[in-house]
Amino acid sequence: MSFRTYMPEALDEARAAAARGEVPVGAVVVAPDGRIVARAGNRTRELSDPSAHAEMLAIRQACAALGQERLAGHDLYVTLEPCAMCAGVIAAARIARVYFGASDPKSGGVSHGARVFDHPQAHHAPEVYEGLAEAECAALLRDFFREKR
Repeated sequence: MSFRTYMPEALDEARAAAARGEVPVGAVVVAPDGRIVARAGNRTRELSDPSAHAEMLAIRQACAALGQERLAGHDLYVTLEPCAMCAGVIAAARIARVYFGASDPKSGGVSHGARVFDHPQAHHAPEVYEGLAEAECAALLRDFFREKR
């Protein structure tokens, strides 16, 4: 079986978030059969909810669609390294693999900062692959914040 990336779909969600004035982060949840079961972009401002990160919204949507709280065998594609909050939910949902684009040395919780999956308290540690479409993901964020300044 050959690898197929779903980062273009996550980037579409990130661009839509930017168009709404949100920080441009997008995420998709992919079922074991390759079907996208959920997609979302950041909506923290729109929903006045600090937990409305793209990953959180996509995971909530996937769990609701499947009628279960666990997503064993599912993959998560996200344009930015998940923060510690999102990493905790990724572990709780038992996501199999996390693919992210841009690293986040300031607020990341996977490869930087808290490194949630490295702690013995993490109930589950997914496989993590970083750097997918990294240049495009990072440029989207850089351009967004440049326009805000």
